[in-house]
Amino acid sequence: MSVQNILLSGVVGSTAYGLAHAGSDVDRLGLFAALTEELHGLHPPKESHVSTAPDRTLHEAAKWCRLALGGNPTVTELVWLPTDLYEVRTPLGDELVGIRTTFLSARRVRDAYLGYATQQFRRLLARGDGSFSADTRKRTAKHARHLKRLCGQGYELYTTGRLSIRVDDPESFHRFGEQVADDPETALPLLRRYETAFDEARSVLPEQPDERAADAWLRRVRRHFYTSARSS
Repeated sequence: MSVQNILLSGVVGSTAYGLAHAGSDVDRLGLFAALTEELHGLHPPKESHVSTAPDRTLHEAAKWCRLALGGNPTVTELVWLPTDLYEVRTPLGDELVGIRTTFLSARRVRDAYLGYATQQFRRLLARGDGSFSADTRKRTAKHARHLKRLCGQGYELYTTGRLSIRVDDPESFHRFGEQVADDPETALPLLRRYETAFDEARSVLPEQPDERAADAWLRRVRRHFYTSARSS
């Protein structure tokens, strides 16, 4: 997959969290800018490009902004990666990292992170009582690890306005995954504990994200790639 005008891209997923094991896939996420002139035609360009081998997802700048403003955990982590995990950084990409906190809001962070964690829990329950194949057991343990991670990262973001990508004590996540693989119901107390913690905590985040910052950044992107297209 060849995509031009990549503004920011890096390694995400289990490798970024410190939860990868031998044989784990390396996931990459990024965003790109469509040429501004192409946005005016009858058939606008694709908003996302997804490939495997290597596993990479690239969102067009406007789509990435919409997802981030909605609190989407997957796209949010792109602008909070440790420096060594970025593979492409441009001045416009650095500008986006610089305004990352303006995409955050208390309600959307809570709803998105707890919502994703709840989805993971439902997937766990759908797997049954633990008497399943080795491959299904691995997927179950993985979903359990992500449930625990989403709860912790969401709560950190909600209460501090910061997001740590690499988890503390990765081994505790692997133990939790194995416990849940034996009995999916054992994930419920953790989920309930975080639901209560969110309810009792006072968020440092505003009620609404600052869409003006995202809009101003996106307009700078459009101006840059309109000029670039005309001069080429």
